[in-house]
Amino acid sequence: MLKQILKYGLIAGLIVGIPMFGLALAMKDHPPTAWGMAIGYLTMLIAFSTIFLAIKRKRDIEHGGVIGFWPALGLGLGISVVASIIYVLCWEAVLATTGVDFIAAYSETLIEEQKAQGASAETIAALAQEMQQLASDYTNPLFRMPLTFTEIFPIGLLVSLVSAGLLRNSRFLPAQRR
Repeated sequence: MLKQILKYGLIAGLIVGIPMFGLALAMKDHPPTAWGMAIGYLTMLIAFSTIFLAIKRKRDIEHGGVIGFWPALGLGLGISVVASIIYVLCWEAVLATTGVDFIAAYSETLIEEQKAQGASAETIAALAQEMQQLASDYTNPLFRMPLTFTEIFPIGLLVSLVSAGLLRNSRFLPAQRR
């Protein structure tokens, strides 16, 4: 099972990491937008489709069409961890190669959104203070890397749960007999 976790995790990690790296390079001097975030999360979902494929393959080919929920979930979570680690490493590579100050751009975007919504001066000042603290914390890799991991791993967890739940039923997309 470890070989499958590494194989599918690497595939998922590259599917999500390479476009993220490319988008970050392309948007280096622009603050993050809703479209950029939507593209990022869509890419994560596409990458984590490998979880479904890995569980289905294990069920249909290796287990004769039957797999339990817990083994399927374990496979999915393993793939999620590997892909998430690759995602974190790609983000670290983006920060190292571009020198982009993501938190400054992110903070500016949030503050501008609050101003556009007519937030009070106190609310904007509190947000600015919070963003300053986040920027300070974000310079520490021991803070930044787990935070980056939590961006992607919950998506993998959700896909793992859904895939394990669906594929434990041998009648759901049964193997094609030849």
